[in-house]
Amino acid sequence: MMFTHKMSLLQKAILPVFALAGMIGNSGCTEKDETTSPTNVSIEDKGWGFSVEPVWSDEFDTPGKPDGSKWTYETGGSGWGNQELQYYTKGENVSIADGILTIEARKEDRSSSKYTSTRMITRNTKDFLYGRFEARIKVNSVTGCWPAFWMLPTDNAYGGWPKSGEIDVLEQVGKDPFNVHISAHCEAYNGANGSPKTSTKNLPTATTEFHVYRVDWTPYALRGYVDNEKIFEYVNGNSGYATWPYNKKFFLLLNLAVGGTWGGPNVADAQFPAKMEVDYVKVFSLVN
Repeated sequence: MMFTHKMSLLQKAILPVFALAGMIGNSGCTEKDETTSPTNVSIEDKGWGFSVEPVWSDEFDTPGKPDGSKWTYETGGSGWGNQELQYYTKGENVSIADGILTIEARKEDRSSSKYTSTRMITRNTKDFLYGRFEARIKVNSVTGCWPAFWMLPTDNAYGGWPKSGEIDVLEQVGKDPFNVHISAHCEAYNGANGSPKTSTKNLPTATTEFHVYRVDWTPYALRGYVDNEKIFEYVNGNSGYATWPYNKKFFLLLNLAVGGTWGGPNVADAQFPAKMEVDYVKVFSLVN
């Protein structure tokens, strides 16, 4: 998402080592360690490929609730740093049926919030450094809602949002339902200062059909695709973490927010419930 609510409330600022190449998580891949983000090392595009088979995936084939060994939940109704209106429950607003995961935002009171929804994460169950990140998703058309498939740093190595980065594989808002967005946020370029690295594609069937959203993350660049069409590219300028904090582990998030500085301010209560539907999420490893 575009603003500070993307910063996970569970994240703590620690300083893990810098991995210069390879994709890690719990995958056991090797890496070269550095203690700081290099500013004097030229990163070239080596034409990296990706594994044919995913190294991590969830196809949501088992009815019921998401696999607890893959996904956990962030909960609460704090506004998430972005004036959001929903209370995120611990799995009450998510279900799997017929091979589809559905996150449902509802008009109902919870704590001091007037809406409920779900925010699923893979932090510490599976974290990643580089790779291809892909999901097949159908987004909502409810005014005031804000679905997203995105990534945050596992550890705030360079500081709190946006210093340690954010990668948005998909964002869409119900008040502008047919435009989908792929973005990257860092200290130099972010939604808070009005200068995120972002691209938009008009997709008239975004709310009625499933589409494949993808980001290819290498040491050289972030490249974003919708249905295999490249719409986004952000290249590593070798100028340090302020422009390229994307050399640390990140984790995945799926959520459906209500309101917020981009999704709001108007919310069409009569249109609820809102739904974000996900066919699968897949991660492919970087091939050196």
